[in-house]
Parts: sequence; C-alpha cells; structure tokens
Amino acid sequence: MTLPSTPTLRGQRAWITGGGSGIGLAAATALARQGVHVVISGRDHGKLVAAVQQAEAQGSVPPEMIRCAGLDVADRAQVAQVAQAVQDLLGGVDILVNSAGTNVPRRHWAQTDAATFEQVLAVNLNGAAWCTMAVLDGMRARGRGTVVNVASFVGWHLGRLTGPAYTASKAGLIALTHSFNLEEGANGLRATALCPGEVATPIMQTRPVVPTADEQARMLQEADLGRTIQFIAELPPHVCINELVITPVLNRLYGAGA
Repeated sequence: MTLPSTPTLRGQRAWITGGGSGIGLAAATALARQGVHVVISGRDHGKLVAAVQQAEAQGSVPPEMIRCAGLDVADRAQVAQVAQAVQDLLGGVDILVNSAGTNVPRRHWAQTDAATFEQVLAVNLNGAAWCTMAVLDGMRARGRGTVVNVASFVGWHLGRLTGPAYTASKAGLIALTHSFNLEEGANGLRATALCPGEVATPIMQTRPVVPTADEQARMLQEADLGRTIQFIAELPPHVCINELVITPVLNRLYGAGA
C-alpha cells in the first residue's frame, strides 16, 4: 500500500495571534522553519519585534519569515483592520492560529466580577471568533484553510485551577471549533480545537500560586505545542482533527487538587 505524500507547508501563509510568546511564538517558529510566511500579532508590538529578532539571531528561523502586527483581539474593529492588512501583506491566510489568551489571578467565583469575566471571554473566545470571521471569505474563495483554536484541557475536562471565566471561554472555543467544521467542512475548510494540559508559558505567572521551576519542567513545553500545530497544518487537506487533547505525563489537571 502506498501512503499519500504529505503536502509541503512551504509557501503557505499563516496568521498567529498571541504570537509574542508561549504557544503562539512556538507555532510561528515551527511553521517558519517549514517555509511558511508568518505574521504574528499581539498587544505589545515591541515585544513581538524583540521575539522575532531573538529567534532570527539564534538561527531558529530564517530572516524575514516572521513579521509583526500589533493587535488587541478583543477590539473587533481593530481585528478587522489588522486582518485586512495581514491578508494584503501575505496575499491571503491559509493557516490561522488563534493563540491569544488570558487569565487573571483573582479568578474564582468568590473573587471574580463581571468586568473580569468579560475581559477573559473577550480575548479567549470572542477574539478567536472575530479573527476567524475576518479570514473566512478568503479561505472560502480558495477552497481550503486550516484554523487552530488553542483551547485547553479544562475546556474539555473541568479543573479547579483556572476559574469559571477561563473554563467557560475554552469550552466555548471547543464548541466554536465544532460549529466551524459543521458548516465550513463542505467548503474545504477545517478547524482543530487544541486542548493542552499545563504548558510552561508566561500565563503561569497569572496563577494565584505560581508553579515552581521543577513543576514547570514537568509540564508540556512551548516547543511541544509548536510541533503539534505544525503537525495539524501538515495533514493532507482531506483530513481534519476536530479535537486534539495533549497533556504532560503527570497531568495535575486530573483529580481533586486540580
């Protein structure tokens, strides 16, 4: 039996939100190494530029493969403007990675308030929806497109660490992914809800109790998720991974202490 060849990523175009650090930057680096032209977005444009410069200086990515566009995904008008600029720059978007995410230290029911709840959902759920809407027409016109929504293990299996707003936003993002596949699969488009367990990224600093260095060493690492997103994007266009759940071997999100 001859297996179908894996289509190359070279020459494809990716837009990655939350790209200045963590999973988003790891995805950008992994895709750029495969010849994908990438634009990363985030609220701090200077941080984006510094991250790209560091990656290029270390030889992690070829020069000029990753470019930057400042963006607050919670701002719907700003999303529309930046998305158009990204598509004009790249000539379209083949791969969208919705990696922008946030949480707050005062996150549990006894501590949270309406403004905080709205803040988390605005970034984690609404922002992903706005970005997807902004590239949808172009993907439909080309008859292909891959969306990776960085959800969470706690959107798939409840845990205590993340609080109601984060949990609801990630569960909603999983549902958003399935809704996309339900309606857009007929147009050749696909989406994956990537549901990682604990990942040693800067968002750990928002925990009420920040995990120790030893604890973070046993978590998933940023590069693990970068390679996973590359794998999703490399799949033949007739293949869709609807959900991908990935955790460290020691998954602290199971059990009463999570």
